[in-house]
Amino acid sequence: MTNQTQPLLDVNDLHVRFSTNDGVGVHAVKGIHMHINKGETVAVVGESGSGKSQVMMSAMGLLAENGWAEGSVKYDGQEVLGLSKRKLNSYRGSKMTMIFQEPMTSLDPLYTVGRQICEPLIVHQKMNTKAAMVRAIELLDLVGIPDPAKRIKAYPHEMSGGQRQRVMIAMALANNPDLLIADEPTTALDVTIQAQILQLLAELQKKLGMAILFITHDLNIVRRFADRVYVMKRGEVVEEGETKTIFDTPSHDYTKMLLAAEPDGIKEAPSDDADVLLEGQGVNVTFNIVEGLFGGQKTELRAVNDVNIQLRRGQTIGIVGESGSGKSTLGRALLKLNNSTGKVLLDGVDMSVISEGDMRAHRRELQLVFQDPFGSLSPRMMVGQIITEGLLVHEPGLTAKERDQRAIEVLQEVQLDPSMRNRYPHEFSGGQRQRIAIARAMVLKPRIVVLDEPTSALDRSVQKQIVELLRDLQEKHNLSYLFISHDLSVVRAMSDYVMVMKHGVIVEEGLTDQVFDAPKELYTRQLMAAAFDLEPISA
Repeated sequence: MTNQTQPLLDVNDLHVRFSTNDGVGVHAVKGIHMHINKGETVAVVGESGSGKSQVMMSAMGLLAENGWAEGSVKYDGQEVLGLSKRKLNSYRGSKMTMIFQEPMTSLDPLYTVGRQICEPLIVHQKMNTKAAMVRAIELLDLVGIPDPAKRIKAYPHEMSGGQRQRVMIAMALANNPDLLIADEPTTALDVTIQAQILQLLAELQKKLGMAILFITHDLNIVRRFADRVYVMKRGEVVEEGETKTIFDTPSHDYTKMLLAAEPDGIKEAPSDDADVLLEGQGVNVTFNIVEGLFGGQKTELRAVNDVNIQLRRGQTIGIVGESGSGKSTLGRALLKLNNSTGKVLLDGVDMSVISEGDMRAHRRELQLVFQDPFGSLSPRMMVGQIITEGLLVHEPGLTAKERDQRAIEVLQEVQLDPSMRNRYPHEFSGGQRQRIAIARAMVLKPRIVVLDEPTSALDRSVQKQIVELLRDLQEKHNLSYLFISHDLSVVRAMSDYVMVMKHGVIVEEGLTDQVFDAPKELYTRQLMAAAFDLEPISA
């Protein structure tokens, strides 16, 4: 860290407010002070709704139309708050750039990644298209995209999550900025890809001498990456200081709570004579991929390859692996939600040979909770309707009053106020929406629940609450879980047995402690190192 007489970015007495339809304004940021020096890495941490992203949105002039900022934000001594769009553009994309949390929604699906990288070069450096394309290829090479001259012609959907995030970094670095703002840039990534992105940012920072402002709720990243930390709660900075000091001797109760929010505990394995409820024997799932827009050459992708699995009553099997490993596809195959070969047995009965009507009767026993609760909950239905929709199919004899009573009971079970059943999903936080999704599954009184990345988009403190809720429900109802995740700390807290997938194959499996404490396979060891290695990243 270099000493500076003048901060690169200096925020003073910043307030951010939003107007709402009901006339009650939201005071999202409440008079905070914050600064970052040249070449420094600063982290801003806090739970969702703490205001951390809105601080940087103010600096970049990117607040929503119903929001406004007051106070002072100076870039290299020059006031930028309140500048016109034209004047702000002389800073944005050239002096200050931003990487967003979800690259797929930040990249235009209609344009190649090369064209999108070229745009800031053409706008800010007045390059012609040919020169910009040469520079774009150099940038893709800089951020570690293989065969950049070929990949420059790819569309975002043709790239993996890690590659799309690298493209976003390339766009942000196009004009050699002095400040890179990274807003939750690794939340949706697997642990190995996350480690690669952080390593890349550390190397680029050293090479280019830029400052990085890291907005995140992942404290493991902060510990490894940042020089200083600001902790935000409900729009205020409650603690700030050197990273080591914040982690070793936190002074504020909220900071202590965040540091203690890591999911913990041990799941006891069921007895060896517990009933096998669900079994997969030689399960295979194959997809036919058509190359090109107009029906080119067909290739086969074996997403799940000859997998055997037994799920016992009261057991939780954690299935881990990187994106594309086949873990979610396996979960859907075991629920008979996609076409597969091999056998899937429920209570010893092959589900492929039973009638469609009999299979529908079994559906209530087999439930699925998705990664993104907001995307899986209908925005047009009230929460009570969402929760009881399955009862219309599986218990059609219930009256409206009886269905409503079931909704009240299950909302209480997932620790939500039953009066909330007359609200819509957008009126709830991420953690509350996940509880609603769990309630929708639990109202049918299932025996088996597949949980597909149910905590990956949540803050650590909310993750811990959801883990504890799932444990309580499992114990109360003797449930069996398939817990699919790339978050190994959550898997360790939830599971008594773990299966590690890579390219559709189970490469290692065993009791949780055995796999986590003494992994045998190189791939498993790499996953563990990426997830739990807390050594600082060095270029």
